[in-house]
Amino acid sequence: MKKTLIKKDRYFSVSFVLARVLTSGVIMSIEKNEKELEGLKKSIRKITRAKHVSLFNSYTGAVHAALWGQDIVHGSSVNLPYPSHQERKFLHWLGVEISSDQTELPGFERISVNWDNLHEIDELVLSKLSSSPVLVMDFTELGFGPCAAIATNEMTVWKKAERLKIFGAFDLKTMWTQEESDSELQPAIQFNYRLSPLVAACVKLSILRRKRGNED
Repeated sequence: MKKTLIKKDRYFSVSFVLARVLTSGVIMSIEKNEKELEGLKKSIRKITRAKHVSLFNSYTGAVHAALWGQDIVHGSSVNLPYPSHQERKFLHWLGVEISSDQTELPGFERISVNWDNLHEIDELVLSKLSSSPVLVMDFTELGFGPCAAIATNEMTVWKKAERLKIFGAFDLKTMWTQEESDSELQPAIQFNYRLSPLVAACVKLSILRRKRGNED
């Protein structure tokens, strides 16, 4: 039987968020677009209590950034408890081995946020960053589109994560000023990991309403 991504009792929450966002002007305004991305970062920082957050348009993009930010690259190994089939395939594609040494700290912690656990994510992430320098959060199961983020207290990890994606924070600064903003952190290749502001707006509003149930 095919698994339904969103349960029927969550349709109201999804439709409410979509209606609010689609009438907010996000689609037509470049200024609002950037504010929605920054707004989602702010919400995640508040929940995780992490200093830095970087957004991505896929879970694999966030995983890539979590590894790249820590210089875990082709030929390296990483401890990843209970890896999924998707994670195994992606790490194999990156050339990163999964370590069998379970005494090592995990390369990153991860949590998948959905409508069933959305109201308790504050508690779920409380101890995550204490056991690993990077937390990967996947919001895709909320149903608005692919969306993930990394949260970290390490500025270098965040900087490298932003440089990994085309039109990340440093690329945008360079584009406006016409001056390279952080030349020592340029990656060999960049990826189209930039998150849709529309998806970011939906996820942000869902997070802000996470303890309100189905009231209008």
